[in-house]
Amino acid sequence: MPSTLLAKPNINYLLSSTAMALCSAFCPRISANFRPKPFSSSPSKPLLSLSFKVFSSQATDASSQDKFSGRVGFLGLGIMGSPMAQNLIKAGCDVIVWNRTKSKCDPLISLGAKYRSSPEEVAANCDVTFAMLADPESAIDVACGKNGAVRGMGPGKGYIDISTVDVATSKLINEHIKARGALFLEAPVSGSKKPAEDGQLIFLTAGKKSLYELVSPLLDILGKSRFYLGEVGNGAAMKLVVNMIMGSMMASFSEGILLSKKVGLDPSVLVEVVSQGAISAPMYSLKGPSMVKSQYPTAFPLKHQQKDLRLALGLAESVSQSTPIAAAANELYKVAKSYGLSDEDFSAVIEALKAKSQDTA
Repeated sequence: MPSTLLAKPNINYLLSSTAMALCSAFCPRISANFRPKPFSSSPSKPLLSLSFKVFSSQATDASSQDKFSGRVGFLGLGIMGSPMAQNLIKAGCDVIVWNRTKSKCDPLISLGAKYRSSPEEVAANCDVTFAMLADPESAIDVACGKNGAVRGMGPGKGYIDISTVDVATSKLINEHIKARGALFLEAPVSGSKKPAEDGQLIFLTAGKKSLYELVSPLLDILGKSRFYLGEVGNGAAMKLVVNMIMGSMMASFSEGILLSKKVGLDPSVLVEVVSQGAISAPMYSLKGPSMVKSQYPTAFPLKHQQKDLRLALGLAESVSQSTPIAAAANELYKVAKSYGLSDEDFSAVIEALKAKSQDTA
């Protein structure tokens, strides 16, 4: 199924008057109830006029029907990496794990995984190595730093980076992997903790097609669908666009919940109404009931959502595409972080709006 993604941006100077007012309104006055890294990551050249090929995990292409028989490495066992590695182990894969905090490896070792003390050792002992890291800096360090995975790579091996990073980071890691004679695939995922646990992630892959085909059986263990998007950088770009939309949606949903309550409506009923209408989205039905109760069990940390918005704005700026709504949403998430909400679920962004309402009351 052919598809086309066109990107073209200029950011902060083209904010609409509404978004400008919103941004200025979000300049924080820190609430007594809360306590208080910018990263400029614009790719060096304009990116994309892409066409992609789409595959479902239920597709009948031969690669998805063959079982992967090699040894699999997994680097990074956080909120997403741990359940993903666990699903590979449960599916019978021979898995070697590593994490900066070794104790996070212990539950997986008890399930049958082996442990190595560095990314280099994992990569050296595996046919393919997955990496799920928190941000571009961590992804580069684990791949290219001291005792990094690159040092353990060589001809016949593959490196699959499933972290959410910017295009420049993905291309940098690709170059280092290629220099060792190995293959690289970027494969960021759409989905959070529960889809990771259930093997229902969506993979947005780009890079070496032969590696994509080789690891398709593994992707099908971990996810419900997979997209092959062509050259390295396209997977990272797609993920940032998706998460930019998601972050903006959550900010708007938060405003709606608070407005409904302010005018005397039951916000729980609003969530139900939204879930039955044309704007229904699983995110609203899943997060809404907890948000109404001011509960934010972490599935996708707020700090990661703000990081993804920041990277998406950098992507947009690199191709002169105006993104005023995302820019305004990013300011709101930054305020939420300043209130100490970084490790809460990204739905906790509603608390930043509550604090602003109290400040202006």
